[in-house]
Amino acid sequence: MEILDKFLEDKYQKKRATIIAIFVAVFLLFVFMMYMWLRPVASCTDGKKNQNETGVDCGGVCATKCAIVAQNLTSQESGFVESGISGKLDLYARVSNPNATFGSKKFQYEFKLFDSAGNVAATKKGVSYILPAESKYIVENNVEFNGTPSRVEFNIINQEWSEFADFYESPQLKVVNKTYGQIGSGVGFSEVKGLLKNESSFNFNTIRLDVILKDVNDSVIALNSTEMNTVKSGENRDFRALWLNRFPGEVMNVEVQVGVNIFESDTFIKQYFVPSL
Repeated sequence: MEILDKFLEDKYQKKRATIIAIFVAVFLLFVFMMYMWLRPVASCTDGKKNQNETGVDCGGVCATKCAIVAQNLTSQESGFVESGISGKLDLYARVSNPNATFGSKKFQYEFKLFDSAGNVAATKKGVSYILPAESKYIVENNVEFNGTPSRVEFNIINQEWSEFADFYESPQLKVVNKTYGQIGSGVGFSEVKGLLKNESSFNFNTIRLDVILKDVNDSVIALNSTEMNTVKSGENRDFRALWLNRFPGEVMNVEVQVGVNIFESDTFIKQYFVPSL
């Protein structure tokens, strides 16, 4: 008799548990359906980043474009070297872009050159550009200066940004076979020679080459710049940078910086980034 009672009790408990589970499931389903029915519909004015928006209520399906939020450019070093021309100096500064998806299509900068008394004796303003995650030298050649220079101050005045698309590839421009040597006979003190290779699928109207010579301490001791015009896709072209006069220091390293302003090429721009309005 006790065995039968225990069997009936177990059966009752299992039935009771099943009923409770069904009730809980039905209740949860009801709550979920009510939530789906009463929840606010995602929109471009709900104050949330949803749908396929790239920001809160902007980008994606929303007509409003998201404001560009980019970190400022930074400058790591600046200085001056002799230009080889009396009363003139070459100025340089290294600028870095910490943004992986933003490039500055235009930023203004200013060099201030101080004399031995600590006064600003010369200024040089300019405009340049920089690609995403790029670090580059800004070079100003043959800046007039009277007196004894002591230091250079470099400032970035303002920046205009463009956001690049999901895929970005820097221009495929390479420098190979670069050599530095002093000139034994003929005109000039020394020179850098090399070969520029345009491995991209684009033709470029103008390519700028900045040549930076450094000593054993990785300090800049001489600068030069040259340009190439109408460099076609797949073309290899020799270049030469010449120093007419002797400069102090021993050259231990040669850097050749290749620059092409992709922001001025409509064909290139359309393939790689979305212009800001």
